[in-house]
Amino acid sequence: MAEGILVVGPSGSGKSTSLEHLDPKTTFIINVKNKPLPFKGWKNNYTVLSKENPTGNYIGTDNPGAILATMQHVSDKMPHIKTLIIEDFQYMAANEFMNRATETGFAKFTSIGKNIYSVADLHNKLRDTLVVVYINHDDESTDAMGDRKVRAKTAGKVIDNVVTLEGLFTTVLFRKVKKGQEAMEYYFVTQTDGATTAKSPRGMFETLEIPNDLNYVITKMNEYNK
Repeated sequence: MAEGILVVGPSGSGKSTSLEHLDPKTTFIINVKNKPLPFKGWKNNYTVLSKENPTGNYIGTDNPGAILATMQHVSDKMPHIKTLIIEDFQYMAANEFMNRATETGFAKFTSIGKNIYSVADLHNKLRDTLVVVYINHDDESTDAMGDRKVRAKTAGKVIDNVVTLEGLFTTVLFRKVKKGQEAMEYYFVTQTDGATTAKSPRGMFETLEIPNDLNYVITKMNEYNK
């Protein structure tokens, strides 16, 4: 099975920027929202996979079937790819929900929930030399005691009542932003503070806060798994 990482955080917290230092020669990006990536040179480094360009390392789609097929293709046919990114994962469900907003009945919610689970669980069935990173927005609420709770955003109760999304992953990293002396500073948080669902294997990371750099994260993960 492939290693799976779930990255969770609000918009503007540096989630997409954390891709900047990944090697494009060994990285494939599925961009669900198909929006520009926030670092210089990405268009030159990531070209669209197509019949005309079978060595492409990028695709923009929110279609669950296309996402599943692309993940399987990367696993089976592109052995040089070591890191597979699913950018803005939560928009796969959000876009499907909005596109089917006029449909009545419960069936659409079941379909959306099934698609979320199918894509989120597929990394467990892919080749073991692959790391799959799902980048997701967060959802903040308060519990019955009034305490703040933050978790990965999904399509709502259909998936939340049956499957805890974070439960499909051993490593869940949350984004943290704080004001430094000269500028805002961005981090991954590797363990829960009681409010989030962050987690990682004991000893994989030396500190609670680590650099906002997925290349660093994957390097530490590979060292841990040797």
